[in-house]
Amino acid sequence: MAKGEAGLGSARRGSRPKRLEETMRGRLGRECVYVPSCRFGLFVALRHWCPPGGRVLMSPVNDDVIFFVVLAAGLRPVQAPLNPLDASIDVDAVPDEVWGSLSAVLTTNLYGNPDDAPRLREKCDALGIPLFEDGAHAIGSEVGGRPVGAWGDASVFSLSKHVGAKAGGFLACADPGLREALEKTCEDLLLPGRLTAELAFTARPYAEAAVRGLRLRRAAWATMRLLGLTEREEIRMPLRAEELARAVDAAPDLTAHDSWIRVDMHDYRLRSGPLRLGRIGRGLDRLDEVLAACRAGTELLLSTPWARPAGPGGASELPAGAGPGSVQPLFRVPLFVADRDAAIAALARRGIVVGYLYDPPLDDYAGAAFTDPSPDPAGARWFARHALPVDPLRARRVVEVLQESGVRPAEAPGGLEPTRG
Repeated sequence: MAKGEAGLGSARRGSRPKRLEETMRGRLGRECVYVPSCRFGLFVALRHWCPPGGRVLMSPVNDDVIFFVVLAAGLRPVQAPLNPLDASIDVDAVPDEVWGSLSAVLTTNLYGNPDDAPRLREKCDALGIPLFEDGAHAIGSEVGGRPVGAWGDASVFSLSKHVGAKAGGFLACADPGLREALEKTCEDLLLPGRLTAELAFTARPYAEAAVRGLRLRRAAWATMRLLGLTEREEIRMPLRAEELARAVDAAPDLTAHDSWIRVDMHDYRLRSGPLRLGRIGRGLDRLDEVLAACRAGTELLLSTPWARPAGPGGASELPAGAGPGSVQPLFRVPLFVADRDAAIAALARRGIVVGYLYDPPLDDYAGAAFTDPSPDPAGARWFARHALPVDPLRARRVVEVLQESGVRPAEAPGGLEPTRG
């Protein structure tokens, strides 16, 4: 190890970013433990609550990193049937025999659209199993009169999304008496911070702004790859089935799965230094302003033809959360387009990059060797194929490009019943 690489983390061992935790506790009404990433916090939660070999119901339209976190925790992912309009878990479509086999349920709240946490809470209570909420995309969303993250036994949040900090997260728990145990688990799993990682984190926004200003898109991607911030050539990372099978045999083990879990975020388990924590704190202070802008952009995008897949006779089906007064401050707004690749290309020509795509669904991606497939995969496949996730902060420009390019709305999947807000 190079001189100075280990000193940063070890010097701060035992200290905690109390102000960040207090801010999030005030928003959520729960004890919150700061973690270096959402994925790290989820691993801690799964290890704390779930027995090795347990089965976890989750969404197949999800980041593959989360899938690998479940495997690293020594658990078996079970893919759920989804509502095709928002990719939330379709509670009624999960067979009784699947419910009876589960050790836990993990929500996704994809792009900020909430899963049906009240009903999932009911089901989990009846079965005596924990509910985990992944609130990475949903730090400002609500469901059933509560914030997303206030329903589960534990919930995790990312500060890389709405907060824009490119690092950091929270692990929240319903039982405040568990805070000390969760903190200890985090301490045992964290790696020392590195000065080089702190400096790269500090320099990143300036480098990104420079390449954007010079319209050096290729240079930007090369820089991101060099920093380990993006490594995917395709939507899904390579599975590497033989290597993954060996890692699964070693589970529960975070290190054995590190090459999958660290993708696009090599600092996911490093202790955060003062430079990083300072920037995260400034971003968190601006969160309400960002959420207000996201809500306005979401409302605009939900008023467009692409927000509603065309039903029989040209009628439109309203997506979940699109009714009056129910607009969430989404992280991305899923518009439904007939030809997603063409829409992505049209936006790319105007300098708008589309990310946060999760296609194919995880059961199609990983296969039965690593996950139980969904009993009804149609909804997930339709959503994964037709959803175009749009940054609500760029709503007006995206609408202009889609209109000018003649992008057609997708046709609703067969059997979809109209919903009204």
